[in-house]
Parts: sequence; C-alpha cells; structure tokens
Amino acid sequence: MAIPNEKRKYSYADYLMWEEGERIELINGEIFNMSPAPSVRHQKILGELFTAFSNFLRGKECEVFFAPFDVRLKVEDKQDTEIQNVVQPDLLVICDQNKLDDKGCNGAPDLIIEILSPSSVKLDRWIKYQLYEEVGVKEYWIVDPTNESVEIHLLIDGNYKFQGVFTKEDAISVHVLSGLELDLNQIFV
Repeated sequence: MAIPNEKRKYSYADYLMWEEGERIELINGEIFNMSPAPSVRHQKILGELFTAFSNFLRGKECEVFFAPFDVRLKVEDKQDTEIQNVVQPDLLVICDQNKLDDKGCNGAPDLIIEILSPSSVKLDRWIKYQLYEEVGVKEYWIVDPTNESVEIHLLIDGNYKFQGVFTKEDAISVHVLSGLELDLNQIFV
C-alpha cells in the first residue's frame, strides 16, 4: 500500500502496511518523509560512530544499532493502532534488553544520535528534540557534518540541558556509557 497524502493521524499499524523501502517516520501521527539516501559524508561519519560504539560495547549489556531500525515511542500498554511515534534515528544505544523485539525498539533508547542533512535540520533540531525529551531519551546528540561538530543534550529532571558544541579538536565522553570517550578527529575523517 502506498503512503497516503491525506492530512490525518496515522498509527504504527498504518506504517506497517506501507510499501517496504518507503523511508518515513511518524511523529504524533504525522508522516515525515525521510530524505533520500544519505550522502557519502553522512555515511562515513555514521560508520565511524557505529564502529567506536560497537567496539566499546562488545560483551557488554548495552547494544548499538543504526538506521534503518524502527523505534516506537510512547508505547506503554498500547496496541499498534494506538502508537503514533515511529522514528529511525541514525544511531541509537539501548541498555534495557526488554525494549528489543523482532520489530526493533519498543520504548525510549538511552542514547540517540541524529546526523543532520540539509532536509532534516528542523526535524532533528526541534521536532525530534521535543519528542526525545518528552519520552525520556537520556542523551541526544546532533551531529553536523558540514561544521564537523557534535551538539550534546542530557536529560536532567525531565528536561534537556545543553552540554555544549564540540568540534574536531575535542574528545567527548558518552554520559550514558561510563568509560567511553570519543576523539572527534577520528569521527570526522
């Protein structure tokens, strides 16, 4: 079934009926078309981040995943027809294995990283920022490939607190993963 163009609220049940290969997300029941395939630069940064997280997490309880990977949010005791938030973050870390099922992640990941593309700036910086804060994503990174920077937000008392913008010259700690520090010079290769 093709993705409809109607202006109405959709659910995860609708999402499951759409054609495979369609790159969309649902936020509060509204359809957001994802940009075409990411740029080479985007994919290189994602690859470096995934490698760093994957190597650190080998043999540990937490796991790292990358898009496409469905994350259903605000799902407590809801049926597929009631779930209105399905996102596909570029990279995410999940430490609660109970949130994983055959369909992806059922609940808020511990860390989400979104890599900006020209068409995703408003979505990543505002719409997803608000959603991730509301559902309790503990740490949210916004990676800007153009400026080679990472903006970090930590959830403190239910609200995101801006931690700063870090550039290629910086090393940053991952707050939800004690002991993991990333040299951004190795991420922005």
